[in-house]
Amino acid sequence: MSINLQSHAFAGNPLLSKTPSPSDPFSPSQALETLKTQLLESAQLPSSLSFKVLPFRKGRPLASSGCGAGDSAPNWHLGWISLSECKGFLANCGVQLSGESLVYLGSRPEDDLVYWAIDVSADSQSSLVAELGSKQLCFVELRTLMVATDWADARAMRELAIAGHARALLEWHSISQFCGHCGEKTVPKEAGRRKQCSSELCRKRVYPRVDPVVIMLVIDRENDRALLSRQSRFVPRMWSCLAGFIEPGESLEEAVRRETWEETGIEVGEVVYHSSQPWPVGPNSMPCQLMVGFFAYAKSLEINVDKEGLEDAQWHSREDVKRALAFAEYKKAQTTAASKVEQMCKGVEKGQNFSADFNVESGELAPMFIPGPFAIAHHLISSWVCQDATDGVTARLKQTSGSTSNL
Repeated sequence: MSINLQSHAFAGNPLLSKTPSPSDPFSPSQALETLKTQLLESAQLPSSLSFKVLPFRKGRPLASSGCGAGDSAPNWHLGWISLSECKGFLANCGVQLSGESLVYLGSRPEDDLVYWAIDVSADSQSSLVAELGSKQLCFVELRTLMVATDWADARAMRELAIAGHARALLEWHSISQFCGHCGEKTVPKEAGRRKQCSSELCRKRVYPRVDPVVIMLVIDRENDRALLSRQSRFVPRMWSCLAGFIEPGESLEEAVRRETWEETGIEVGEVVYHSSQPWPVGPNSMPCQLMVGFFAYAKSLEINVDKEGLEDAQWHSREDVKRALAFAEYKKAQTTAASKVEQMCKGVEKGQNFSADFNVESGELAPMFIPGPFAIAHHLISSWVCQDATDGVTARLKQTSGSTSNL
């Protein structure tokens, strides 16, 4: 069955809703100064601010898992630790915690809380894994947490968004250690929200990187077939939308048309915006992609697949895609993944790769299935499948003046 979400996975981060003014004690710079004061051993705590820290190791956030009261399945939680705990854990590794190693994530002024992330991937910090493991805390792949997230659980969706934002920032810090202009080292500024070249002759400012990607469901003129594709890296029988990076000097609509033509030989006319999704689980070289979703209406039908980019592309009827949505057991995959996260946090099956299980249906194998509800592709496809074909055409024509482009 398809799953309808109020917001996409990794969207809806509650810590990003407002940025305090520079003079506000919860602002990045002011909070960092308070944090540095608290790190001094002899300091008396002059502030009521409390700090929570989320450690990451090799791109994996710290997590815990367990069943709450009335829960039938385990739920994962981010493994927040206090500033003093973080300082103590690092001290046990022979590392002194400094304010420059922490990255500001946001705040909750109503609770006097400021949230931070820290990367503990260094070899000197490897003993942290065992120490945290003794408290049933474990570093878990963000993709694993994504699949294990209960989509109806607003708390879990918010935590997933926070973890995605934190991972994107930390991975960006990891790949931007040197100035792209002069080659000198960069230093964090504004509590890690940006960086700056350390050279007095350069002082170039560097901001977090976002890579925009268009993802489109191409629909035929009659609005009863959709063009789906397969890449060689996909698990067997999975089909999805076309997607591609935006070129410099290109509009979003132009990127949709170009990518569709390059990969399948299909010419696209109208392009209708659907929604967007941050995607911080791509390759480390691209800390956060922004998936911008569209419906694209085909002007031609003959497919000519670019075998360098795709394994296959085919037109699929609305009924075939609807059956694929009805067959796939997304909820079962989610609860299975959640149970395995719990096992990992308890120290069971460490090192096992669970990703192969996430898209497997029970019983008879369906001839095709589409990505789960954590991906924008699922919502592009399911929203098309669930609309009435005639109503869909009417809605498309109504939107032509505002949301589409024929340029």
